[in-house]
Amino acid sequence: MKLVNIHEAKTRLSRLLEEVNQGEEVTIAKAGKPIARLVPITASRPIRTPGFLRGRIRISDDFDAPFPDDVQGSFEGTDE
Repeated sequence: MKLVNIHEAKTRLSRLLEEVNQGEEVTIAKAGKPIARLVPITASRPIRTPGFLRGRIRISDDFDAPFPDDVQGSFEGTDE
């Protein structure tokens, strides 16, 4: 891990970002005390497993039935 002061970080930001892009971590310090760290972003996507909820979810037989008139009226703004 590389330690640089704020002035050096401002002066060499592009080069430091190149190093971070190659996997290096850079710590930025103020008066010798670390205040921030530049680290590469890793794009991690969750692993999806098709069917992992099989048997855990139940969908009612009438899930696509029309709403009752009063509920439908609320959606349409015609409920009186």
